[in-house]
Amino acid sequence: MPIISTPRPHRAMCATCLRPQSACLCQWVSPTAHAVEVLILQHPLEVTQAKGSARLLHLSLQRSRLVTGEVFEESTLHALLTAPFEPQSDDTQPRQTLLLYPDTPSESDLPLVSPPLLEARHLEHPSKLRLVVLDGTWRKSRKMLYLNPLLQQLPRLALRDLPPSHYLIRKAHQPDQRSTLEATCAALAQLEGDTGQFAALMEAFDGFVAQQAKYKVAQ
Repeated sequence: MPIISTPRPHRAMCATCLRPQSACLCQWVSPTAHAVEVLILQHPLEVTQAKGSARLLHLSLQRSRLVTGEVFEESTLHALLTAPFEPQSDDTQPRQTLLLYPDTPSESDLPLVSPPLLEARHLEHPSKLRLVVLDGTWRKSRKMLYLNPLLQQLPRLALRDLPPSHYLIRKAHQPDQRSTLEATCAALAQLEGDTGQFAALMEAFDGFVAQQAKYKVAQ
């Protein structure tokens, strides 16, 4: 007799965080006020990564946008970097766009254009800044930078005086590597001069990490 396979039932998904209901992260969403706009460019392979923090970051930051892709059409990327997040918004003031990315090592195997210098005058008004964050592994984010020349033309913001990482569920290849959420919160605190405003979000992130660690043990 032929074996009739029964299709697996589809797992119920959360419409907000796009995770299975059993792993919903909405309980960790911590609405956070901030002045600097945040554009998160997420590598496609990170979308289904259960340990990823970009979705939690986006849902928590009120002035953020999350876009998935590896290579963007130049016109599309230009609009993402410069156009208002809300087309109908009255806030049409131009933004100084920065890329959250460390200085490129000279021994890199991918030729990149040297970015313009980040000048002090660029940072005088946080509300006029847009921070671009690449969500992916070091290798993936570096490839995204290489494949999108417009990103190479942005002044870069490097993090300084980082505390120990709380991201214990994913291996870091360099001591200064942080999750997307941690790195972005550190960058915003650096730009806005206020570390306390992100304390609640970091506490929520700790809860998310603990949740993921339990899932890993249960597997």
